[in-house]
Amino acid sequence: MRAKYLPFALLLLLFACFAESQEPTSQPIHNFFFFNGPGDFNRNVFYRNKLEFSLESSWEPINIPFPYDFVTAAAYTMWPLHYTLEPNVASVRWTVDNIDWPRILRGSTDYTFSGSYVDIPRGPETRYFAFLFGIRRNFIRPNWRMVPYFDAHGGVGNINAKGPDGVRYAQGQDLTFTLMNGGGIRYDFNPQFSVEAGGTFQHVSNAYLSTPKYYDYGINVWGSMVGFNIRMGKARPLTQ
Repeated sequence: MRAKYLPFALLLLLFACFAESQEPTSQPIHNFFFFNGPGDFNRNVFYRNKLEFSLESSWEPINIPFPYDFVTAAAYTMWPLHYTLEPNVASVRWTVDNIDWPRILRGSTDYTFSGSYVDIPRGPETRYFAFLFGIRRNFIRPNWRMVPYFDAHGGVGNINAKGPDGVRYAQGQDLTFTLMNGGGIRYDFNPQFSVEAGGTFQHVSNAYLSTPKYYDYGINVWGSMVGFNIRMGKARPLTQ
């Protein structure tokens, strides 16, 4: 599948996850999509003060204008120098509430604390390290194994900037800031293990701290993401 069609495929999956579920049966197809049994088994997966470890890897080759240029009053444009980023993000997620909110908003909220190493296979720089804090909202249907989510992260990092070496459109200094926004589908095998896939956007820049000596061109890329999650600590006593 071409990368440009990925967001549309994920959107279709998102709507499918919100479709009304049928009554669980012993059929394998139902066991794949649903937790079978009385009550809502997802309350054993998403609950207040649960901690989990997450490892995600992304491939971001699609260069786009900065989506929030209207906030900075900058030109909505792309520079001639294109990048590909490959972030690898290790996180600890803290679920701060139980499943709540009505209808389509029903779900839970996570706070995320992350460390990221970003390989740069295309671009004058070669690597980027960052520490991030983020928030994730999980949209949870009763007994669904597939859980749509949306998250947003921000942080500070270090890149081996090449703008000071005379490379045009490269980054202006080593100290940078980053934003990451994404969404996708999480699949829960059981209360301990899950996998996820989706799309993610990343912005890297120095917030014009290098200006006027070196202009802050920034990096804005979009791509796909996969990851896995594992609960930390003991399981919660099963509830229905």
